[in-house]
Parts: sequence; C-alpha cells; structure tokens
Amino acid sequence: MPTRHRAFLERALAAVPAIDGIVGLAAGGSFIAGEIDEFSDLDFVLAVDPEAWPEILERQQAIAAELDPSFLAGFTGEHVGEPRLLVCLYGPPLLHVDLKFVSLDDAHERIEDPVILWEVDGCLSAAFARAAPRYPAADPDWIEDRFWIWAHYVADKIERGEIFEALDGLTFLRAAVLGPLAFLGAGVEATGVRRIEDRLPAFATDLERTIGGVDAAACVAALEAAIELYTELRAAGGEGGHGEMSRGETSAVEREVRDYVAWIRGRLGLGGSRG
Repeated sequence: MPTRHRAFLERALAAVPAIDGIVGLAAGGSFIAGEIDEFSDLDFVLAVDPEAWPEILERQQAIAAELDPSFLAGFTGEHVGEPRLLVCLYGPPLLHVDLKFVSLDDAHERIEDPVILWEVDGCLSAAFARAAPRYPAADPDWIEDRFWIWAHYVADKIERGEIFEALDGLTFLRAAVLGPLAFLGAGVEATGVRRIEDRLPAFATDLERTIGGVDAAACVAALEAAIELYTELRAAGGEGGHGEMSRGETSAVEREVRDYVAWIRGRLGLGGSRG
C-alpha cells in the first residue's frame, strides 16, 4: 500500500473507536482485491448505531476531520443518488477518500463484501451475515427500452450544432450502455467503463471509435460506431437475452433512429440518406 494511503488508514483506525455513534469501519473497492496504487481512492464504510443516525449525518464533515486532521474539503453524494456518501479530499499530499455512513440496520444491503477493519462486539460481521452482497449487473432489457431514445437525443444535438452536448451524450452511452454490456458479456463485475483498458483491452480499442471530435461529422461517425457496438453486444447476448431479439424484426423506434442518423450523415455530405 502506498505510504500516503497507509498513513491515512492508520490514523483512521486509531481515531474511529473514540467517535460516538460509530460502531464499525470497513474498507471496500480496490482495498478488497489488494489493488491499491498511488492513484487509488480509499473507500470506507462507517457503520452507525441506529440510535445515533440523525446526529451522525449532521456531523459527517466533522467526523471526516476526526479521522485525519489533513481533511481539506468534502461534499455529500446526491450527484450519484447517495446522500450517505461523503466525498473527501485530504492533504497534502492529496488523497481522495469516500466515506459511506451506513446505519447498522441497513449494512447488510451492499454490492461487495468490504474488509472489516474494526467493529464493536462483532456487530458489522453479524450485519453482513444477514444477506449476501448483490452487485447491480447491467439489464439488457432495461437498456434496450432506452437505447434508441438516448441515441436520438445525441443525434438531435449533432443536428442542432450542440457538439459538446453530443459529446457528453456519447460519453453517457459508453458509461451506461456499452461498458456495462461488455463487462456483462465477459462475466466481469464492473461499473461503467472503469478499468476497461486493463480488463477488456480489445473492446477498449473498439470504444475509441465512439469518442468523436469537436465537429458534427466526427460526432455522427462516433454515434454510428456506438450503435454498431451496441447491436453487436445485443446480438452476443445469447438465449434469453437480446441475441434472440436481434434475429427478429427490427423495432419501429430502431428503424426510425437509424434512418435519422443516416439522414444527418447525408445532409453533411458524408454519404447515405434517409429512407
């Protein structure tokens, strides 16, 4: 473990038993697999006595400073739908630390088995024993119901000339559709496109075609590449997935969106026309 990460961990372990209302500390993320490097975040779960829950939520930033006096700033995770999360920066040297405050009553609901570093009377171990972790895998049906509407949104942005909006849309397609489906097909648990360069290097090379440049023609080519990759991943879904569906009749929404993208290509003088 890098020196900065180890120093923080040692300070936190020394401090947490004295914090009223905290009954357990566990480490997740790359800590579990022993893959922490100098660029890694630290991900901690702080188990909270249910009776102290309201008070602890009000004291999140103060607790972050108690764990390590080098605390610089932090904000709660509403942007990812997780207000129990405090995203922190410590330093110098700078270190990103995510602190997730979880009531002991809810600690059994988790996506992984974090390493328990400290607990009161085995309370966190008992909570984890109540249920197995469940990682939220990509749902091909959920994605198919949305993909063509998302693709149309990107196409509209290109047609309107909002190129940076289109680029943001392409980024979203990689994170919400292409990466998750590729990892699902490979049987690998992962979020978005994180570490896809190492885990699926060939597919990461394919993703390069979906990045686009700061002009309409490049964005059209990138959107077409994203559609192509999506349909390949869908076809590879096999029995029970969208592999079966892709051999049947193309849906009306897929036909219309494909025609619209082809029409934009033709209008830009790139070949192709709307049917």
